[in-house]
Amino acid sequence: MSRELRIISEDRSIKRSDLLLTPGMDICQTDLPLDWYQEEFKPYAEEYLALPDRRPETVLPWMDRYVLPAVNHFGDQMLLLAHFYMGGEIVKMVERYGGQIADSYKLALQATQHPKATLFVESAVHFMAETIALLASDSQEVFITNPKSGCTMETMAKEDMVEPLFEELLGRYGDDLVVIAYMNTSGRLKAMAGRTNGAVCTSSNAHIIMEWALESGKRILFLPDQHLGRNTAAKVGIPEDQHFLFPAGYEAASIRLDNFANSELERLDNAKLILWGGFCGVHTVFKPDHVRYWQSRGYRTLVHPECPLSVVSIADGAGSTNYLWSEIEHAAPGAKLAIATEGHFVRNAAELGKKLGVEVVNVADIPHLHGQMGCGCATMSRNDPPHLVALLDLLRLGKAPDLNRVLPGDVVDERTGWRERMDGPSQAKLVRDARKSLEQMIRLTENARKNAE
Repeated sequence: MSRELRIISEDRSIKRSDLLLTPGMDICQTDLPLDWYQEEFKPYAEEYLALPDRRPETVLPWMDRYVLPAVNHFGDQMLLLAHFYMGGEIVKMVERYGGQIADSYKLALQATQHPKATLFVESAVHFMAETIALLASDSQEVFITNPKSGCTMETMAKEDMVEPLFEELLGRYGDDLVVIAYMNTSGRLKAMAGRTNGAVCTSSNAHIIMEWALESGKRILFLPDQHLGRNTAAKVGIPEDQHFLFPAGYEAASIRLDNFANSELERLDNAKLILWGGFCGVHTVFKPDHVRYWQSRGYRTLVHPECPLSVVSIADGAGSTNYLWSEIEHAAPGAKLAIATEGHFVRNAAELGKKLGVEVVNVADIPHLHGQMGCGCATMSRNDPPHLVALLDLLRLGKAPDLNRVLPGDVVDERTGWRERMDGPSQAKLVRDARKSLEQMIRLTENARKNAE
């Protein structure tokens, strides 16, 4: 897509977690400085910061004053959403006010599965909200509580980082190249997948998508997580000597294949899987020694496939957040599970496990090897109570900032909050291409599910 065209400017498959906000518990959320809030949000943030503590008996009555009128005003027209990873007990707050929490695949389907809803409010990262917007109808609007809530992996694969290399590879391989874009990408990268008749994937269905691409006989460009790519390749049988790894970020943008040595070009030409060098800073913390430590103490270790292959290959199980949550739900009383994923998720999983008589620990919580993991992903934790309160109240008043509205193709700088928005023709083309890759993912995933039944 040419940058010259751009200008700046009832599904019941999701189950309630039933995690509770109990009196006396601390809300796992670091207060943000006042100047981190949008001007329209600062009055709400000032009230929140002035509260004497961060316990539910203090925070929830303050939230109720704003959130309940908004929930009652919009009724069934509004759907509140959050990802399992969100911090500051936001997942519990969203559920408390009638919303839903899910993994990225379930969240992506919400607009299509709730056609009568006209307003989606996400306490999640920007790419998750944008994915809903990509699949939404013209009558549905998507808002995000904090536009600066991002993903460190996604920041390693911005369009201007990926596009030069993508064009190089497309020029060399043409129709033999197919892109698989992980959900943790912008709509602009999902559109790249659509241009090659490729597909989006999530950690729960990556093996289904990669098997499909492999059967087509095409060369796969996997964006942006090298570790999910490697782990999925191991699962579907692509040997490591048929992988080719490029760096991430702007280092990759400067690569020109004409400068490659013949031996490097030969290795690239022989690769079935081309990997972008991105990674998740949270999941690369986990080491094989962590896994062995808990296994030696009788714990079953379950890890997310964004962890390195060296961790996944020795774990007792690996899968998406939905898989990890389900394993806890179905564990026998007395079971001991060590989970390797984002800290907020493990913290909530431990709470769920306690109700079920299952012990859950964080794989990295080994003081002599690493130390405590803390609350969790800091960028995801930017969705705090003041952001949720402010957006819902301003939506009710008809004064919601346009910056919080999410349209396909939007790019927000996670540091400054500055947004780039496409013009109409560019946005329409992006939607066509990105939807194509998303719909391919949905089709393949649902067909696999039906075949497994």
